[in-house]
Amino acid sequence: MHVLILGGTTEARRLAAQLAARHPAPRVTSSLAGRVAAPRMPAGEVRVGGFGGPEALARWIEEHAVGAVVDATHPFAEGISAGAARAAAATGVPLVALRRPGWEAGPGDRWHPADSLEGAAALLPGIAGPGGRVFLTTGRQKLAAFADPRLDQLHFLVRSVEPPEPPLPRHAHILLDRGPYSVEGETALLREHRIDVLVTKDSGGTATAAKLTAARALELPVVVVRRPTPPPGVGVVPDVADALAWLAALPLPPRRFAPEFPARPPF
Repeated sequence: MHVLILGGTTEARRLAAQLAARHPAPRVTSSLAGRVAAPRMPAGEVRVGGFGGPEALARWIEEHAVGAVVDATHPFAEGISAGAARAAAATGVPLVALRRPGWEAGPGDRWHPADSLEGAAALLPGIAGPGGRVFLTTGRQKLAAFADPRLDQLHFLVRSVEPPEPPLPRHAHILLDRGPYSVEGETALLREHRIDVLVTKDSGGTATAAKLTAARALELPVVVVRRPTPPPGVGVVPDVADALAWLAALPLPPRRFAPEFPARPPF
């Protein structure tokens, strides 16, 4: 079977590595969006860059005899997930979404949920107050929501792996860094920059969860953007073990033979 894995997440790399280590190993292709200059490369075959839409992805699936697709993209990669669902439906190829569980508030947490980045931005003046200092950890894309003139009195510490895309908040200090992070390091960072409120997406996992523990210890409010739901009809598994079990339960795809040609006419 040829397995196509969408995404550059930790779970995507772990799944590719475990599939590549099997004997016999299936053919595995990992597709990376190409938005990070130096991505951590997974085992097996790798392609970088978008497919050009659901129709192009469907053609690629057909042309490369893909037998199963695992959408292991970031929980907030809505466009890619929607396109994968459409391509899988068009080709009849099985699709599952690999989504690590989201974070849950615990005792002492001061969480403020929001349904979008725009919703998170709207909450900030009332939480941070005039001249407040905001630690923004929602990634480098779609930061226009925080470039709203109504937030010009706030000061933002923006952390991302790559330089963020404009427009940016009026008062923004950019911190380029990549997890995993430690609780000690996050606590020191929050204190050094005198942060008043943390803004994050509900990405789940452990690589960036230390900031939540640090915010709890410092009794800081946290604005948490809820993750979108997967496309309708797409099954979800929470970890690599369940993704492997899902793949193992699939029937082997039928053999694909070369097209038959008419017999040669007699001379």
